[in-house]
Amino acid sequence: MRKALMFLMVIALLLGPAVSAMAFEVGVRGYYWFANINGDISVDGNNVYGTNLNLEDNLGMDQDSYPVIEVFGGLGKHHLSLARYSVNYEGSRVLTGNIAFNGLTFNTGTSINTSLDYDVYDFMYRIDLLDLENILAGGSLGIVARVEVFDGSAEVKSALASTSQDFTVPIPMVGLNCHVGILADILEARVLVTGIGYSGSTVFDSQADISFTPFPFLDLHAGYRIFYIDVETDDVKLNYNTAGPYVALTVSF
Repeated sequence: MRKALMFLMVIALLLGPAVSAMAFEVGVRGYYWFANINGDISVDGNNVYGTNLNLEDNLGMDQDSYPVIEVFGGLGKHHLSLARYSVNYEGSRVLTGNIAFNGLTFNTGTSINTSLDYDVYDFMYRIDLLDLENILAGGSLGIVARVEVFDGSAEVKSALASTSQDFTVPIPMVGLNCHVGILADILEARVLVTGIGYSGSTVFDSQADISFTPFPFLDLHAGYRIFYIDVETDDVKLNYNTAGPYVALTVSF
């Protein structure tokens, strides 16, 4: 009996890492991101260079909050996710100087309303290069390949005129993901950093959070996310960042 028990223990020790490595997981995560916006935008049109406009000072845009929905799945060390969110920043100002936007000129003293709207589709693949687990703590380190697609429009309007410009920006990024489990994964910390720089353009997206697992399959998160973009597409120049805290809830199996 003792020999049989010892044999089963040896088999469990040998097969345990293999079973863990092939572990399958699916889930959904919902964020609520309280994001402040800061930076500039300009829109060219009709052979006229657009005025570089500060989103806060010139256009009156400020903090907003919006939900982010993410579905994910994993098999062993391979992980896939798809997230989506919609952004709608609005502002109003009385102009203290002439501005050009998408080929139209808005004169000093004009009261304008502005909006920056876009949908984001975030595709991500992660592979764990290092996966260390034990009874009380553990962690993993992985490489991330990511594509974020921005599809939106920017608009300026007054009582006499209005104009808008659509844009679509696909952004490929690479980065690292680090996960640390504490107290048998009841408390966990995660850091995700991705970015890219090319032809004078720069994009950077990072987030860090702490999660608590009060019940199996359920995680509660609190974290902070920073997104920075500096690109030009469809006559639209975007140079701004959105940053702020978020809370999240994850259900996974």
